[in-house]
Amino acid sequence: MKSLIKRNIYIVISFMLVIFGRYIPLPEGMNESAMSVVGIFAGVLLLWLTVAIDWPSILCIGALGLLPEIGFKTIFHNSFGSEVIVFLIFTFMCTYTLSETNFLNRCALYFITSSIAKKGPWKFVISFFVAVISIGCFVSPTVLFVVFLPILEKINKILNLKKGDKIGNMLMIGLAFCVSVSAGMTPIAHVFSIMAMGFYNTATGLSIGYAQYMAFAIPVGIISTILLVLVFKFILRPDMSEIENIDVTILKKELKPMDRKEKLTLAIFTLVVALWILPSLLKDVFPIVMKISKMGTAMPPMLGVVLYSVLTFENKPLLNFTEGMKKGVQWSSIVMCAGTLAIGSAMANPNIGLTKYIITELSPLLKDVSPLFLIFIFTAWACIQTNFSSNMVTVTVVTTVAIPIFQAIGNSISIPAMVSIIGMMSAYAFATPPAMPHIAMAIGSEWTDTGSMMKYGFIFMLITTVVTVFIGYPLASFLM
Repeated sequence: MKSLIKRNIYIVISFMLVIFGRYIPLPEGMNESAMSVVGIFAGVLLLWLTVAIDWPSILCIGALGLLPEIGFKTIFHNSFGSEVIVFLIFTFMCTYTLSETNFLNRCALYFITSSIAKKGPWKFVISFFVAVISIGCFVSPTVLFVVFLPILEKINKILNLKKGDKIGNMLMIGLAFCVSVSAGMTPIAHVFSIMAMGFYNTATGLSIGYAQYMAFAIPVGIISTILLVLVFKFILRPDMSEIENIDVTILKKELKPMDRKEKLTLAIFTLVVALWILPSLLKDVFPIVMKISKMGTAMPPMLGVVLYSVLTFENKPLLNFTEGMKKGVQWSSIVMCAGTLAIGSAMANPNIGLTKYIITELSPLLKDVSPLFLIFIFTAWACIQTNFSSNMVTVTVVTTVAIPIFQAIGNSISIPAMVSIIGMMSAYAFATPPAMPHIAMAIGSEWTDTGSMMKYGFIFMLITTVVTVFIGYPLASFLM
């Protein structure tokens, strides 16, 4: 207890130096910003010497980013090298902290034990899929699948389902497909849409807001999921009479009441999400929120990691920083993202000349091509490639080729809308084991098989492509 009190005292003193350092009486010839840097250094140095070396370093970077003379984009470039990499690292850590509580299980059980879910087998199936896509809007796909897999195993046990049953096959395929759909519905904790937005910003200097992206991607995801249920009902056609009297409320007995740790974790995660979404929603009502927006997408999860590291429960921080870095961050994704960002930057570099070459060569060929045809081609390309190769490679290649082509043909196609669609479709990986790790995990569970996954994956690929072209694109082009 004494060590916790000492820790908290050091933290309070350090934060006072970091926040109020600029108000210390200035020596002759020194300005407030210089004194702010001194205060930040003194405060962080105290934390380095007495508390930890990891999260105080993040506090140092964040505090320096708040200085008008520096800014977050500059400080990210000077420290980590890329805002996208920073965003991914700290978003992974925030979602890891949330996944270590019972909150995700609590949300999942809320849907599948609701009064609606008890009204019939198809309503239960729909409730299960709604739970997946709702939670998946804020959690990375692999984490989401790992959370839901044991829940589905328990459901199958309660329903006395055996491996090979059509219902068990349907539930596993539906889980895997809904995980992929949810990964395309928001940029929160999802790599592919963020990468597409980054490529667009690099190529044009313009940005796509989170709210703008979600306003078209969420409806596309919902409509696609509804059509997936119809595919299961009229093509797979399982005998739902086997689970006519479904009731899985027994699973709720395993949950403990929400404790202070879970509440604090959820409150901080909600703050992070709000800082991502609200600026683009409220910019016309409260212009001051644009200051938050200009700080970039990496600032909110960085703040979240600092708060998780500072606040404690039972004498322990909500986030063990070292453990979060080891278990929470998907380093293979980070390394690959760095590589794809590098090649994307090289392909768009004006000194390289590749973009100019593409525009020069393709402009004469594309001037008479129907915009709808091009929209379909690039949407289908992204969907097909992501089902057979890396999602990151897909978003890099398709976006880098698409932007100069759409620039060459003028204003007949909305570039931000198409870039957003490519980012979304890069997450829509269903059909083959290489598509996404959770697809391979679903097949490995033995509740489904490669043949079933490919059959319904290809059907769903066609459905999502059509929905995106005829509903997603018009909506996205209107919003962007």
